[in-house]
Amino acid sequence: MLVRDWMTINVISLGVNSSVLDAAEILHEKNIRQFPVIDRDAHLVGIVSDRDIRDALPSKFIPGDGLIKQGGGLATLTASDIMTLDPLTVTSNTAMDAVAEILVKHRIGGLPVVDNGDLKGIITQADVLRFLCAVSGSIRGGTQFGIRLAARPGPLAELLGEFKDMGLVFTSLFTANDPRQAGSRNACIRVEDMSDKSVEEVVEVLQEKYELLFYVNEGITVDVS
Repeated sequence: MLVRDWMTINVISLGVNSSVLDAAEILHEKNIRQFPVIDRDAHLVGIVSDRDIRDALPSKFIPGDGLIKQGGGLATLTASDIMTLDPLTVTSNTAMDAVAEILVKHRIGGLPVVDNGDLKGIITQADVLRFLCAVSGSIRGGTQFGIRLAARPGPLAELLGEFKDMGLVFTSLFTANDPRQAGSRNACIRVEDMSDKSVEEVVEVLQEKYELLFYVNEGITVDVS
């Protein structure tokens, strides 16, 4: 999955001379968390976050009581005064898991999407969460099973074969190293169609051959191991 499939395209940007007061009004009306800042050639030069704007109201950039001066002070503050220069960016062909890693590592809310110097959009935490909901199959419902497997070739394929033999149709599969048990991987499988079997029947079959950790059915999590 790539950024181009999940990014926000119609992004609201600021010019370097855009007023911070105007940006604050847009922030309030549109509930936006960050603005890319572009120059006259529409090239990205910086980014302004909601925190930058909050810090500027009242402004830490203006000494004294400049807020009350008509035609000066805060009224003259522009995006170029508070923006972060040369922000981190991604391209439209960046993988979504790479975006998530950057957002977590740098503790930021979004990344401008830039191709060949041109601003194409922005990818935010909300976009990553939409992506996660889609690929996890959560929006389609179903039952999720968490199973601990040996971290070697073979066990996962055998497990999926077991699901096929039971006539189960799964919509998503995630695996990750088990943080509490070295040499193991946890597989989370979401099943959309249980065929003619009940959840209890599937649980019984899985427990006979695998280490079933938990299952989630109709929003209720049942810890098994």
